[in-house]
Amino acid sequence: MTVGAPLDAEVSYLQSRPTAAAPAGARILLIHGTPGSAASWADYLLRPPAGAEVVAIDRPGFGRSGPPGAMPALAQQAAAVAALLPEVGRPVVLVGHSLGGPVAAYLAARLALDAPERRVTLVLLAASLDPAQEDIHPMQHVGAWSPVRALLPRVIRNANTELMALKPELEALARMLPQITARVLIVHGTRDDLVPVANVAYMQSRLLGAACVQTRLLPERNHFLPWNSQPEVRQALDAALAVAC
Repeated sequence: MTVGAPLDAEVSYLQSRPTAAAPAGARILLIHGTPGSAASWADYLLRPPAGAEVVAIDRPGFGRSGPPGAMPALAQQAAAVAALLPEVGRPVVLVGHSLGGPVAAYLAARLALDAPERRVTLVLLAASLDPAQEDIHPMQHVGAWSPVRALLPRVIRNANTELMALKPELEALARMLPQITARVLIVHGTRDDLVPVANVAYMQSRLLGAACVQTRLLPERNHFLPWNSQPEVRQALDAALAVAC
């Protein structure tokens, strides 16, 4: 699939096998973190929630999506996801894990302004939205040094570029978060060493325009919720498909 401005790149995605109910039901858009790919959502694609269609994107710069280099701007990443939205009238559930969280939130904010008629639910799994929690490790600067960068696989090069650019992107996103009118479900592990649980309080304080914000903290769980906490993630997806808050 070709996506135009502001991305201008080929985007790859995986889609669950259609069922009789899915064409009229909700579309769940799964957005991976960094690094990652659409294939990491295989269990959810093979066994989608009843009556829903599941689509997982290879974010720009990862998997089979172009371009070869990183696209760290949330606006560009969100444009790729927006190209996979269902027709107006069908509900959409935006599910972002880790760095996929701010991509999903950016798109939810844009849809609230540009397409308020859409029924949108936002699910944030171990999502990194608080700019105060973003620090650049010295080794990331080493990875960005040209002689070292040239030796790294594409997925690692692009992940490093995204992470080094994330803080200013989140600072800009902070102004947009109160515009989100969608229902929001937050799921986070209390032992997340990659995206601290402090992100949850930040999200709760910023999502002031949301239809409702529902939070579930998973004791002793780490960052990798889509794989080590699949029952809880599936419960969140089922809740997101409900009509009301």
